[in-house]
Amino acid sequence: MSVKQSAPVVVAITPHSPAAKSGLQPGDEVIRLNGMVPRDIIEWRLMADEAEVEIDFVRGGLEMQTTVVKNAGETLGAEVASALFDRVRTCDNHCAFCFIYQLPPGMRKSLYLKDDDYRLSFLYGNFTTLTRFTEADLERVITEGLSPLNVSIHATDPAIRSEMLRNPRGGMSLRWLTQLLEHDITVNGQIVVCPGINDGLVLEDSMIGILDRYADLHHVALVPLGISRYNNETSMRAHTPEEARRVVDLVHHWQEIFLTHVGHRMVFAADEYYLMAGVPFPPGEHYEGFGLHEDGIGMARTFEWEFDGRLEVPTGPQSGFFAAVDGAPAEGYRAPRNPAGDTGLRGCGGSNDLGSAMISLTPRRNAPVGVVTAPYGAQVLAPLIARCGRADVRLVTVENDFFGGNTAVTGLMVGKDIARALENEPEGHRYLLPDVCLSEGRFLDGLTTADLPRPVEVIPTDGIALRRALELAK
Repeated sequence: MSVKQSAPVVVAITPHSPAAKSGLQPGDEVIRLNGMVPRDIIEWRLMADEAEVEIDFVRGGLEMQTTVVKNAGETLGAEVASALFDRVRTCDNHCAFCFIYQLPPGMRKSLYLKDDDYRLSFLYGNFTTLTRFTEADLERVITEGLSPLNVSIHATDPAIRSEMLRNPRGGMSLRWLTQLLEHDITVNGQIVVCPGINDGLVLEDSMIGILDRYADLHHVALVPLGISRYNNETSMRAHTPEEARRVVDLVHHWQEIFLTHVGHRMVFAADEYYLMAGVPFPPGEHYEGFGLHEDGIGMARTFEWEFDGRLEVPTGPQSGFFAAVDGAPAEGYRAPRNPAGDTGLRGCGGSNDLGSAMISLTPRRNAPVGVVTAPYGAQVLAPLIARCGRADVRLVTVENDFFGGNTAVTGLMVGKDIARALENEPEGHRYLLPDVCLSEGRFLDGLTTADLPRPVEVIPTDGIALRRALELAK
């Protein structure tokens, strides 16, 4: 069966680039590069790396052609609208713990798309279960060196994994993980721990399975099950504090075993587990370079180090491979937080380059500051704010009514909940909003900062940005 293919549409041209000099324009639909049809931005990159690139494209309904002459390996300078030009490989699992099934109705259509595409894992860090992975995919990954990949493991027992994924291929597909590791593909694993399902003895067995069969994994992240008010799975529930503590204890126990046998800690618990269990975070050095920052592991320590000046550059979202692929759009978690150039009254010029931590707030003397954050963020920020000794700085904690359940992370704050929290806050104060809850200038519920009852100043979500913002607010 043929796969539906759409032509990549050019959305931006870098000034003075080879693409600009060739006459390529935004809106052009590229149908061939050097006579070949690229399936995705990965193939686009390989084809466009040539010194001479013949481009067939459609403009205004007419098929046209241009030839780009440049240095081999030099970027083309044309950004396209999407990373995949054929059909996204959607997920055919039916996991009871999938958060997409727990989304409220009426959100953007794209938020309901479940992908299980290894290419998006490589490009953007998405997790794949490998249940739709094939021999052809394996050959391509190995041949083109598509590494690293992120794989959802959940359980190493094939029967339990199949049951959790509600897919008979769930257990069998772990053979691809073995093949990837045998061919030196870097793989990061993830286990969503569901109380009463894959915790306790099952989680212990998964640690044994990783040590025995998948010891070449780069890292494994243990993250807690997220439950929204829209959850309809009676077997799914939030962790109790005692269950969270047991997960932390298990992780610390197995870290010592992995240190002894494979030379590094291998498995890490998400920061949420320490907050739920009420136990201190490990020292920063414990996180082995904060390689799992995007999985919510070590974020509290990196924020503290940034805020205290121990880190000069924010950790932030890792750029990933897509940043080095000419033409790849920034999507999903890596999409720009605010529209380009939107500084407005309510923003401070948030940027997709969070590493810059640029703050452009207008100093206002004697204006108290409210730092807007979620319950988990408040637990992390409270001791940092207290160390400042600033009576003019307070936390504005936003309870998540939109998703409900155990949703308490800052990245899932929405406009409606933030508006409710700000309604009773004093006018004339400064309100700092972390940009992690925005994508292209919008909250998940579709609202923008202009819909809030108080002006907010959007800052990058890192400790350096917060420290600078508070310094400007003195």
